[in-house]
Amino acid sequence: MKAQIGRELDRLELLLGQIKAVEAERDALLAATAVDASTPAAMLLKLKGIGPEFATILHAEGLFRHFNNRRQVAAYAGLAPSPWKSGTIDHEQGVSKAGNPRLRTTMVELAWLWLRHQPASGLARWFSERVARNGGRLKKAMIVALARKLLVALWKYATAGVIIEGALMKTA
Repeated sequence: MKAQIGRELDRLELLLGQIKAVEAERDALLAATAVDASTPAAMLLKLKGIGPEFATILHAEGLFRHFNNRRQVAAYAGLAPSPWKSGTIDHEQGVSKAGNPRLRTTMVELAWLWLRHQPASGLARWFSERVARNGGRLKKAMIVALARKLLVALWKYATAGVIIEGALMKTA
């Protein structure tokens, strides 16, 4: 039993060392982009509620590419709607989930954090109004919709400099 616990502790130490190495690489990437404040990762870090981990994932997984419009951004992340039409039937099947799974899950997590750190923003108000209109139901479906809107807004902010309505910036 003592030997098994020792092996588990060795695995834990190895894992912690690997996590430190990955975080050091992430910080080096952000330091390289911090020199030029107009890079998407550096711009995202200015927003309250977005830290180095989210900024790195958003930049590395999605915002490094060129997109022509918001539909392409949402489709790449797997947050685009997937309608089903057959004859007179017109039904929404939810999001397609055909895109980048890491970007999609990051955006859903960021949407929850956006509500906490940016409650006065236009997107947070939109979410609150929609959930209140449904009587507090459908929060999970609405958070995915907020994630899509937030991704498009962050893409506009990172590429064109369009500031998100009501978004707070970090203080220096």
